[in-house]
Amino acid sequence: MAFLHGTRRPKGIRGTRSRGIGLHVSLILGVLISAFPFYWAVIMSTHTSSEIFSYPPKLLPGTHFLENMRSLFDNIDFFGSMFNSVLVAGSVTFLVLLFDSLAAFVFAKFRFPGKNVLFATLMVIFMVPAQLAAIPQFVIMAKLGWIGSMTALIVPAAANAFGIFWMRQYMKSAIHDELLDASRIDGAGFLRQYWHVALPVVRPGLAFLGIFTFMGQWNDYAWPLIALTNPNNVTLQVALSQLNGTHGTTDYGMVMTGALLALIPLLIVFAVGAKQIIGDLGKGAIR
Repeated sequence: MAFLHGTRRPKGIRGTRSRGIGLHVSLILGVLISAFPFYWAVIMSTHTSSEIFSYPPKLLPGTHFLENMRSLFDNIDFFGSMFNSVLVAGSVTFLVLLFDSLAAFVFAKFRFPGKNVLFATLMVIFMVPAQLAAIPQFVIMAKLGWIGSMTALIVPAAANAFGIFWMRQYMKSAIHDELLDASRIDGAGFLRQYWHVALPVVRPGLAFLGIFTFMGQWNDYAWPLIALTNPNNVTLQVALSQLNGTHGTTDYGMVMTGALLALIPLLIVFAVGAKQIIGDLGKGAIR
């Protein structure tokens, strides 16, 4: 009896295992719920509109994906508008990472007159809704002669208050003053400190900001619709909106096919950025 009693697991271990199983079950349910909209988008892209609205709903893939894809390419210049979106989102992401990280580095690690006032002004700008700037921004772009060109989308978004705030907070905790002091002793100037000391340390923060910025620009609809007055020179989101027919004639299978194909660049950017974040955090833990 003593031997059998000794083999019993303590109540604390059983409770810990039960909580672990419950946590894993909750996570699996959360993943399934989060993934269902993507699965449903795939299913709808393989059916016709009549099949999409049939009852009971079809939960298995259909056979009309290639037909919907041909209809999509016949109705809009899909690859041309995708190239425009890649150009705008890629350019804006590069400029935001450059300008925001430079400004954040100055705010986080340097002292200069008016620093607190400038940062407070930045926070006020951060809280102003972007929609309020649409009309003044359009007037400025019109005076510069940029309406209808990609420049009207890229230049106004080349820097933003959120990116500066995010990178400043990240740099304040990630970059130690001792590293900068050592680089100054070695004769490094501002740009060398930024390039060789700051950037290697804050790559996870830059990866997050890059993903966030690219996704925001890729999904932007309102400003490209206003600024790109030429219907043949639009971004992908504006082009996809042209697929909505009138008087209930929308081909939802074709629309969902376009939406599904538009997700591919986002998935690629997210996979690359997430790998960078996880890899750099792992290296930091090892160090």
